Amino acid sequence: MVNLEWYRTLKAIYENGTLTNASIALYASQPGVSVHLNALEAYVGKKLFERTSRKMIPTEEGKVLYEYIIKSLNKLESAEQHFKKTTQEKNPSLNIGMCSEMFQLIIEPEIPKLDFDLVARFGAHTDLIKDLNNGILDLVITPRKQIEKKSLVKYIPFSKERIVLIAGKKTDITQLQKQIKNNELKSLEKELLKHTWYSSSNEMEHFRRFWFENFSKKPAFKPNYILPSITSIIRCLTNENGLALVPDFLCKEEVLTDKINVVWKGKVKTENTLYFASRTDLKYKKELEVIMDIFNSKMK
Repeated sequence: MVNLEWYRTLKAIYENGTLTNASIALYASQPGVSVHLNALEAYVGKKLFERTSRKMIPTEEGKVLYEYIIKSLNKLESAEQHFKKTTQEKNPSLNIGMCSEMFQLIIEPEIPKLDFDLVARFGAHTDLIKDLNNGILDLVITPRKQIEKKSLVKYIPFSKERIVLIAGKKTDITQLQKQIKNNELKSLEKELLKHTWYSSSNEMEHFRRFWFENFSKKPAFKPNYILPSITSIIRCLTNENGLALVPDFLCKEEVLTDKINVVWKGKVKTENTLYFASRTDLKYKKELEVIMDIFNSKMK
């Protein structure tokens, strides 16, 4: 049976001329509109539009099908307007993706002030960028670019995160500080192995990278505690004992309030450039700018 949304998509493309304009009219993503059109063409077994660089031109079959459905579709939409509970315009909605720690620190406190809907998703950066390319997400905060041919995603750098070695306040770091000051890296490595270590499953790459860039080898040990998030690590270390490698901006408040010590920033900077990855065909650009401004103001 034909999905009614396929006919609504045909009508929107026919009347608006392009996939972009049709997606705006339908409050849908452009890839979603393409999927519906392809499904309808597969169902009827005929090409309904000629695709050009500037416009979607209906074929003769497309014109005939449009004429068949338009009266019934308009009548159905009229009934929908008449019987629905509200006639308010749909509230703008933005779909964003990032790590949970960044969301909690940067976006969560600002949510009550937003005048648009927000849907947040957490996950691996590769998965989030895939969802962005597929039109499921509008914005992703990511430390790496994934350039693909014919992609509608653009990357704008906005900040850097530096991986630093931190310690709970009860950790004896006297020997570590002495070895760091004297650049005694071999002794420092041995001393670090004597301590209790924390890491998170999604930050092991940072852990291995920091170790390799500063000691020219992979870490030959496993952290004692591997937790679900960096915020969990920071809470465990607050006024307690242990070491961890974390992005500096995530522990800034605990360092300022003297609950955690920054032990070492490394002899080599272990840094990531953070990017706004967004779609060029995004409908709600004003709402996107609001989210970007929040990040820019908090991560100067």
